[in-house]
Amino acid sequence: MSEESILGSKIKGLYKSLCQSEWNATMTGVLVALFTILIMAWWRPWGAVGAIRNWGDWIMYGITSLIGSDAGIFGYYEDAPGSILTNTGSVIGIGFVGGAFVSACLGNDFAIRIPPVLEICKALVAGVFMGIGATLAGGCNVGGFYNAIGNLSAHGFAMWAGLVIGVIVGLKYIYWEMEHISWGSGGAKTIEFPKGLNFLLGIVAIVALIAGTYMYSGNEDSDYIASLGGLMLIASAIGYSMQRGRWCMIQGFREPHMTGNCTMAKSVALSIFIVALGAAVLKYGVPVRLDGDPVLAPMNYVRGTFGWGGVVGGIVFGLGAMLAGGCGTGTLWRVGEGQVKLWIVVPIFGITNSIMTAWFLDREFEADGVLGKYVYLPDVMGYGGSLFLIAAFLLFWYITVDWNEESNKLIVEM
Repeated sequence: MSEESILGSKIKGLYKSLCQSEWNATMTGVLVALFTILIMAWWRPWGAVGAIRNWGDWIMYGITSLIGSDAGIFGYYEDAPGSILTNTGSVIGIGFVGGAFVSACLGNDFAIRIPPVLEICKALVAGVFMGIGATLAGGCNVGGFYNAIGNLSAHGFAMWAGLVIGVIVGLKYIYWEMEHISWGSGGAKTIEFPKGLNFLLGIVAIVALIAGTYMYSGNEDSDYIASLGGLMLIASAIGYSMQRGRWCMIQGFREPHMTGNCTMAKSVALSIFIVALGAAVLKYGVPVRLDGDPVLAPMNYVRGTFGWGGVVGGIVFGLGAMLAGGCGTGTLWRVGEGQVKLWIVVPIFGITNSIMTAWFLDREFEADGVLGKYVYLPDVMGYGGSLFLIAAFLLFWYITVDWNEESNKLIVEM
């Protein structure tokens, strides 16, 4: 075989590994954690609900502009929300979906997938549940659980407990639906694109993401705008990694109770611990660094929902995620691969979360401690104690699901 043929085969093999093959769940979890630490060091922790809520704010603002702000909830939307192109949450969401779209196109996974009628109906309900749950818990599965524990906040533990219950309830409903509901099974359709067109769309998306990054970074009038390029680029790497590894946190809660498989649960646990280590480094005020100031503000992603808000929010969100077929992040990367069901979930999720958040802020529920407490773990037990507690909790979860993989004791029967 000639040197050119060997080189060509190596390039094809690398392309297949990076763009076509499904990535190992553990490797994907590690990559997601590393990119999470990078985006925290760049500016702020990432999340999904911030983007979805901003988009919901704009939908509600548009409706208010048409019908007026005199009635009820529309009074919250007299002023235009932050721009979709400059709101940090929205920019992260755009980058995340863009990265997932690139991955889907290069891997020839992108197609317009229209679900059965029943799934469309479930999408509407799921969006409402996810919007309510994320408001109560102080975030979706990212801000309320993954990045909450990762950022050393106690409210992440409360949502974890709720998610376990919500997923089990959702699983029981799905089993009931399979046995008792036959309506709405028709209407599914998949519109596939030629492989060459998918590849071209992926390249166009890459160019658009790079161009957008340079446009933000080249802004000389605002440091804020100039910093958005890094947020979008790192978020796109997270979206790419999650789609390529089909990495969905809600699967880590569902599979131990459905099939007994604990691969995703183990990956999520490991990923959270890596993030916690990174957050401890970034939030600790090292004396010789920046005059002792931390790189990341300690209260970043610490919410006042360590209490009933986190637990109940987790239950409602977990049930909604089961109906949707994906958590907050799983929803967004599935949007990027053409899942129409999730295209429906996102705006309903956004509108519901927008209304609930505006109402809660107006009444200062979180600030007044109605939903629970703000508990930054290092304030209670120091950084060493906080990392020990998080490690012990994640190890307990890891061992429990690993034991269940052999014993099947936690599987919910049909």
